[in-house]
Amino acid sequence: MTAPTTHEVLAERLRRAYSSAPVAPLRDGLEPTDVTGAYAVQAINTRFWEKEGRRIVGRKVGLTAKAVQIQLGVTQPDFGVLMDDMVIPDGGTLLASRVIQPKAEAEVALILGEDLAGQDITRKHLEAAVEGVAAAIEIVDSRIADWKITFADTVADNGSSAFFVVGGTVKALSGLDLWSCGMVLEVNGTIMSLGAGAACLGHPLEAATWLARTLSAQGAPLRKGDIILTGALGPMVAIAPGDEVAATIGGLGTVSFRFDEDRH
Repeated sequence: MTAPTTHEVLAERLRRAYSSAPVAPLRDGLEPTDVTGAYAVQAINTRFWEKEGRRIVGRKVGLTAKAVQIQLGVTQPDFGVLMDDMVIPDGGTLLASRVIQPKAEAEVALILGEDLAGQDITRKHLEAAVEGVAAAIEIVDSRIADWKITFADTVADNGSSAFFVVGGTVKALSGLDLWSCGMVLEVNGTIMSLGAGAACLGHPLEAATWLARTLSAQGAPLRKGDIILTGALGPMVAIAPGDEVAATIGGLGTVSFRFDEDRH
């Protein structure tokens, strides 16, 4: 019997895919619901990137929609790491050469004003630590061909992350309604996705609380200044070069970026 492919080999395969071509699902080394193995692969690449000089600026929560959890056969969200070079300024441009098969989704971003460490983190602890809230767009991508992902594939692939945009208007948490707030995602002025805060694990703050508990239990707690992308408020939308993408979230305003071909 052939031995399973090691986590280190899978991690290197995913790294190569960023600059070459997407790869087949990671079945030779990860079963579809292998939580421990998938996060081990993600951690190998996170350490590799940090050694290369990339800096962690936060985390993203994924799989917050129940329908997607059911589709992938899991009962919990997942998370990925946000690096400093994944940031696109509000109104900025993402070049096509930097992604493979991108999609955009609108989210609520939280910026922490203090650390979130310790046991039994509650939603009240999280709320007390939030310094600001903003509308955000996450540009997700997959190094797995044709997005044929399982839970293990997306986790190993850093939560299918790519880039993100945080809106220039940052609000205090107090007084915001992040449960019933509406979301509209437009591409070239056409509405492509609709949603609400409740679509994100019941509430964006619940998704963030899950993340804070999970990371603290792993000994890698969220820190002051970290950005949390709390999860999609509606369906993600495939984008193509030339697209202008804008998301508006009730109480938080609008955030946008342009997806464009490289200019030679």
